[in-house]
Amino acid sequence: MDINVAVKPGIRIRAFYLFFIIANIQNGTGIMGVPRYIYKEAKQDSWVSILIAGLFIHIVVFVMFQILNKYENTDIFGIQVDLFGNWVGKILGTIFITYVFGSLLTVLINYIQVVQVFIFPTLSRWMITILLLLIVTYAVLGGLRVAVGVAFIFFILSIWLVIFLYKPMTLTDFGHFKPLLEASPKELLLGAKATSYSFLGLEILFFIYPFIDNKKKAQLPTQIGIATTTFIILLVTGISIGFFGGDTLEQAIWPVLILYKLIEYTLIERFDIIVVSQWMMVIIPIMILLSWMITYGVKRLYKISQKKTLFVVILLLLICGGTIKNQYTIETIIDYVAQIGFWIVIIYPLILYPLVLIKKKTNKNKEGES
Repeated sequence: MDINVAVKPGIRIRAFYLFFIIANIQNGTGIMGVPRYIYKEAKQDSWVSILIAGLFIHIVVFVMFQILNKYENTDIFGIQVDLFGNWVGKILGTIFITYVFGSLLTVLINYIQVVQVFIFPTLSRWMITILLLLIVTYAVLGGLRVAVGVAFIFFILSIWLVIFLYKPMTLTDFGHFKPLLEASPKELLLGAKATSYSFLGLEILFFIYPFIDNKKKAQLPTQIGIATTTFIILLVTGISIGFFGGDTLEQAIWPVLILYKLIEYTLIERFDIIVVSQWMMVIIPIMILLSWMITYGVKRLYKISQKKTLFVVILLLLICGGTIKNQYTIETIIDYVAQIGFWIVIIYPLILYPLVLIKKKTNKNKEGES
């Protein structure tokens, strides 16, 4: 397998779109329940944990770009083959792709569960799954530029959801945040780790980097996307703590969606139904991008066409989406993916960076001797 990737000019994307890709892929179904998980660890000081997590993620992104910039035009698969050899590199690449599939699965089954709970309790899971996967299949077959275009358009069409949190914000009880700074350093760090599922999606940088046209300008929009995600998590968590309080928040599976139940208008009795429906514009780009990542990765590693891989992925998602129904099972899968993602997406780049530096220095010394 070639270390560097040759990308035709016609399928490259501008660095500007990285903001929409990152902001979209991170603010999916995880944002619906993240306040609950953070509060379980850091209580009323959850906002500190979020700031710690956000700062750490900015550092991880910086390290990821440092790794990628050491190569001419490569991705995670080329880097791993260069560092560990062909066989080990392919094994690690396969693990990476398997994790991405797990992440894709959690987005699908979690959203189906939300639709059934809030809108259509009697609607068949198979029907919801088929409708979502048809859209995903159509977009992925169009290639990366179509996937990025969907992420851009749907982000613009769905960002207004944040504005309507003004109603529960006005009902905030600031007493729920007292006493301040009571959490121990360990609890704050555990709270920061609890945000990891919502920050997952960074791995797309390791896949999409060869397709970026103006690479020197790529880091800024990515960092702004991370800052946007941090702000949104901080906002929804702060509102959730202020409105629900501790005991109620720990029992709410999707506290952010419950907040939208408070919003009522003369012509709209249940605003949360509109929000859940609109949330499809949030999760569809995520599913498209993750599906593209899987098909691209398999093509890079095993020379299997993206179309063939896509149909296998869609079949597996169809089976899982139609059969996984139990809320406990869904939460267990999400928890496993979050735990694995923490190590693969957030910690692994920090381990990879010194290895890349050593490899490049060794190669440079060999060239100097020759």
